[in-house]
Amino acid sequence: MIGLYVHIPFCAVKCFYCDFAAFSGQNKQVDRYLAALASEAALRAPHAPDTLYVGGGTPSELSAGQIDDLFARLRRAYPDARLVETTFEANPESLDEEKLAVLARSGVTRLSIGLQTADDALLKAIGRRHKAADFARVLRAARAAGIPALCVDLMYGLPGQTLDGLGSTLDSVLSLEPEHISLYGLQVEDRTIFAKRGVEEDQDMGREMYQLAIAALSRAGLEHYEISNFARRGRRSRHNLNYWDRGEYMGLGCSSASFLGGVRSSNEEKIVPYMTAVEAGRRPTAETEAPAGLEALGEEAFLGLRLLEGFVPSKQTRESFAGPWAALKARGLAREDGSRWRLTGEGVFLANEVFKEFIPPFPRQEATA
Repeated sequence: MIGLYVHIPFCAVKCFYCDFAAFSGQNKQVDRYLAALASEAALRAPHAPDTLYVGGGTPSELSAGQIDDLFARLRRAYPDARLVETTFEANPESLDEEKLAVLARSGVTRLSIGLQTADDALLKAIGRRHKAADFARVLRAARAAGIPALCVDLMYGLPGQTLDGLGSTLDSVLSLEPEHISLYGLQVEDRTIFAKRGVEEDQDMGREMYQLAIAALSRAGLEHYEISNFARRGRRSRHNLNYWDRGEYMGLGCSSASFLGGVRSSNEEKIVPYMTAVEAGRRPTAETEAPAGLEALGEEAFLGLRLLEGFVPSKQTRESFAGPWAALKARGLAREDGSRWRLTGEGVFLANEVFKEFIPPFPRQEATA
């Protein structure tokens, strides 16, 4: 299985928590950028992707005509694509019925809408431009447009957010019966506006909120299948599952990443250097690496452990990380379920502590490969 990710870096404003390659005030570059995406695709070896994910940034910042153009270019670039899933990210304030009609006609099967919270005051405090009512209107319109799966992004641990506030957001969202919810705890990254303002994470409150959300989503019939993701039966994100299974994927656009033939590469982060490279007939690659030995085995482990059902480790992974795995089990953070390695409930809450055991630099041990 091969996934195709297409990065659309344009935003109306930069959210205060955002550390992605997302740029405001650059919409005049959209048409040139779409042409650059097609040029980059032509520079790559031909592949037939199984899943497509258009992310950002805010892809819904594109006009209806530009969205139509994007999908037309992708169809020409990948005529042999056998897409079983197509995801498009959107924000409520930049999505309307005309755009939804284009998305439905273009074969979008999953619409991922960034709500974050249903508290209007909190939305303003984190730099969002929409209101909760905009989200509800758009979700209903998307349902009417015939898009099969509606997905919602939520955040917890936001400054000023309360347990009652999160509970109200969950109740509001669940009343609209989305097929999928992604739930992310606030992480204050160095390059964000929150970091410049000195915002700090409240780990204890974050944990209480995470526990509250897990319980509420479970009662509503959504399966907790990955640390941050919940889905109704048959509605897991196949594109993202491919990442966690360490499958192959291609990335188009600035800052996007690819993993093909055991080699990982990432593109130029800024819009203009990216476009300049592909317009000159050059791959816009900024970094390349080929994980091997313990690094590759560790990657298999920490990606597989993101799934609540865990994974079956290879013999080499099992042998190479026998010591760290035993220590994690002794701490009550991990367990074995037959041949599978899994996190415990405590391990899910402390997943980053678990993952440190599988990420360089490693203690004195060598892969058996």
